[in-house]
Amino acid sequence: MMTNLFSQFETPQMFGTNMSLITLLIPVMLMPQSTNRLSTNRTYALTKWALKEITKHFMMSASKNALKWTPLIPSLLLMLLTLNIVGMLPYTFTPTTQLSTNMAIALPLWLGTVLVGLRTQPTKSLAHFLPEGTPTLLIPALIIIESISLLIRPIALGVRLAANLTAGHLLLQLISTTTLTTIKMTSALSLLPALLLILLMTLEFAVAIIQAYVFTLLTYLYLQENT
Repeated sequence: MMTNLFSQFETPQMFGTNMSLITLLIPVMLMPQSTNRLSTNRTYALTKWALKEITKHFMMSASKNALKWTPLIPSLLLMLLTLNIVGMLPYTFTPTTQLSTNMAIALPLWLGTVLVGLRTQPTKSLAHFLPEGTPTLLIPALIIIESISLLIRPIALGVRLAANLTAGHLLLQLISTTTLTTIKMTSALSLLPALLLILLMTLEFAVAIIQAYVFTLLTYLYLQENT
């Protein structure tokens, strides 16, 4: 039972080849390509509108240096959103449930924001480790705490995304198994778990959207802090 329960999180294999990298290309394959036609299709128009609104939402209050990251922030949100939602479909694999995948996304983004801060405003970036007016006795402890707080940021990004999606998928697996079992026993008893499954599925779609937004928002806040 435990093997079947957690088998949905196993990395897919095909002919002995790890398919994780190919799975990460799903957002690229789903994105509509621009054409020379005077009238575009609805999917392209909807994607263009979404990119415009996301860019306006995040970058409206961005600093001048942060505006250089404008193409990255909306693309990151749409990529995570696509991966999370596609992973909700039956017989699919959700790459964002893998901590290694999330860390591969979070670590370069976090490191990029830190390096940008050290390059553009080194004094202000280093001042975060020791606020002005700190008592002398607390200086070593405060520097250690702030350093740990800084280094733990990419781990928090990756773990938060993986933990929330993994917990939701496990609940869906348990409720769906309960629903199928009760249908075989008594059809009337299956109404309650079936209703619960529908509500949980709706909640999980909301969690997939919210977690993609939270990941992108925290990345933007780290960037805003260092620019």
